Amino acid sequence: MPCKSCLVLELEYEIGLMGSKNISLRQTIINHLTRRGFRIDGSNDFLKIGESAVKEFLDFCQDYMDQENVYFRLEEKEWRPITEIEHIVKMQWIDEVIRKKLVVSFSQPIVNRDEEIFAYEVLSRFTKDDGSFIYPNEIFSAARNRGRLYALDRMCRMAAVRYSAILQKKTFINFIPTSIYSPEHCLQSTVQLANQLGIDPNQFVFEVVESDKVDDIEHLKTILNYYKEKGFQYALDDVGEGYSTIEMLADLQPHYMKLDMKFVQGVSFDSEKQRVALLFLEKAKEIGATPLAEGVETREDFEWLKGNGYELFQGYLFGKPSITPQR
Repeated sequence: MPCKSCLVLELEYEIGLMGSKNISLRQTIINHLTRRGFRIDGSNDFLKIGESAVKEFLDFCQDYMDQENVYFRLEEKEWRPITEIEHIVKMQWIDEVIRKKLVVSFSQPIVNRDEEIFAYEVLSRFTKDDGSFIYPNEIFSAARNRGRLYALDRMCRMAAVRYSAILQKKTFINFIPTSIYSPEHCLQSTVQLANQLGIDPNQFVFEVVESDKVDDIEHLKTILNYYKEKGFQYALDDVGEGYSTIEMLADLQPHYMKLDMKFVQGVSFDSEKQRVALLFLEKAKEIGATPLAEGVETREDFEWLKGNGYELFQGYLFGKPSITPQR
């Protein structure tokens, strides 16, 4: 049976009431919403209402209550002022994107020192019902606000695995480790789909995105070990930003390390970027990871990186993301 995180069910909001006036209206609120046909749970210190009841509750709140002493939260996270709840409700469109799987997979080539295609990175692009695209930052922000990050991440991962069947090359697939609470439960569908499609696990490289925001390194190690046990490889991005010590990197043992584009673009003439790039290269060699420079746009930067020992490269110089794989 799918876990709750996989299903895009109606959101349930917890409502906290403070102040004598608001607390005195507690039973009145329950009676009012019940009469209006909305589900409400008043068995705890706070009220629980479904998203369909939010507008009705807000109307009651504005007319009869002290709004400064009304709070809400989702999934037992931090309490927020009730005035912010409409912002969450306005992002309901993300639920439709996930339910209807409105995702399109693009690929961008990763080349070796001879500019031969070594692999592809699969990038997710999202569409509305009318076919227009939604910016990735907008979609992931909405998913975070509505607690849909795991469902979105899973949808993208599964679409990328399916798309990899036509690539017939090593495939880099992004995933957000903070969205995964248990690899055995959250990632088994990825493993099953790869097996079903008959794709060699060694073809996949799962890339940790938002490396600099990973606080629980032990949890990340659990996820990466699960992938490793299943025969997959993995990569870390933004290594210079997210991982402070060589000991930590050695502990994670990534197969690939990606140098962020902000240190790549202009590296051929910027001494500070050269310093970071060489330090990164030294770290990669120490732990046996393959160094990959992303965001390469000029021949000068490519030649500098190649001349100093980088092995893999990605960027507009070699190809932009496209629906049809570049051959």
